[in-house]
Amino acid sequence: MVVKVAVIGGGPTGLVTGMGLARRGHHVVTVDRDPGPPPDGSRWPRRGVMQFHHAHAFRAQVGEVLRAEAPAAWDAWVGLGCEAIELALPDGRTVTAGIRSRRETFERAVRSAALEQPGLEVRTGHVDGTTTSRGRAQGISVDGSDFDADLVVDASGRSGRVNRHLRGPGVGGECGIAYVDRTYRLRPGVPVPPMTNAIAWQGNYVGFMVLVFLHERGIFSALIIRSTANRDLVGLRHTGAFEAASAAIPGLAAWTADGVAEPLTDVLPGGPLLNVYRGQRGPSGGLALPGLVFVGDSVCTTTPIFGRGIATSLTQVAQLLRLVDEHGSDVEAVGDELDAYDEARMRPWVEDHIAMDHAQARRWAGDDIDLAGHLPSDLIMNAASQDPSIGEAIGPYASMEALPSVLGTVEERARAVYRTGWRPQPDPGPTSDELAELVATAVPSVRN
Repeated sequence: MVVKVAVIGGGPTGLVTGMGLARRGHHVVTVDRDPGPPPDGSRWPRRGVMQFHHAHAFRAQVGEVLRAEAPAAWDAWVGLGCEAIELALPDGRTVTAGIRSRRETFERAVRSAALEQPGLEVRTGHVDGTTTSRGRAQGISVDGSDFDADLVVDASGRSGRVNRHLRGPGVGGECGIAYVDRTYRLRPGVPVPPMTNAIAWQGNYVGFMVLVFLHERGIFSALIIRSTANRDLVGLRHTGAFEAASAAIPGLAAWTADGVAEPLTDVLPGGPLLNVYRGQRGPSGGLALPGLVFVGDSVCTTTPIFGRGIATSLTQVAQLLRLVDEHGSDVEAVGDELDAYDEARMRPWVEDHIAMDHAQARRWAGDDIDLAGHLPSDLIMNAASQDPSIGEAIGPYASMEALPSVLGTVEERARAVYRTGWRPQPDPGPTSDELAELVATAVPSVRN
């Protein structure tokens, strides 16, 4: 049966949903306020999407969903220069660990493919609301005109407001961590500096963290991450302070020194980082609105430290497409089963980040590890350096092939490591107090 679908939001979640449904023969319209990238190839502002120009990591799941559900988008992404990270396993197999790309490159590819997809209309406009009839969604209102639909998909992201009132407050909130980042490009002939793993380089210091995400064609983003309680580092948003900090942090200087890379952007301050989960249900426990489903960041938002955002969004899309295949126009069944999937497969990632980020912020403030409570995932992984048997659970967790609960099988081994008194040692470099002095010197006129 052909289903008529209205998708709120023209980001990657909404457009991949639209392409997947249209390829199945359904009639789909996606609506977004953003008109798309400038035709002359200049910078795409993408207003309203704070994270658009910030650092991104793309996990293997992103490529898997695109190849299965929107192959034209995958082909376009490859054509724009994305780089698959292929790892050779001991058994001779090769696996994709992730894809290197900027978010803008990714979205340009997805949008160009969506515009060519038969059965999918990509419309620019403002969604006024979801229309209803007899207690269920009937379609959407766009700039005063109604568009009828059998199913409404809200892919408007974490800041979407159209249907927010239909759901409860959710789980989580601001995580207590903030960051600034800047985009660079390696100079011609300069080899890629050391990487901690296939996707990123990470440095852990006293009171803060640094990440470098390598993108396509030698372009990379450098992040300095701090506790929101540490107001002395707010000045890192200024170019002079960021450059002074980058030069003082040895691992970061290896990437950002003038002879190594050239900056492509100003310093980009990140907005409040969130760990939030909201399922498909309203305050009463029933579906928020039969005939309306939520996917993407409107369901599952996590901090970008592990680069899980696009992966969790597109795996939700893949599940929604499977449910529409199974249930067709039985939209209540689609909503109920999508909610069960979200509870089982999405909520654990948010709860994992809530525990991990709050514990990290406390340690940055000087607290020791709480050995009486649940050990956060990052500490379990760190303990593997002392007890290699812990590593058996790390691979499935780090690749998102298994849920965070897999680390529960080795948590007691990690606890035993910390009970010996061992603690992860910070990398060589300044402390947060020393970094704050650099910031104050670089921008003396700015009061943090």
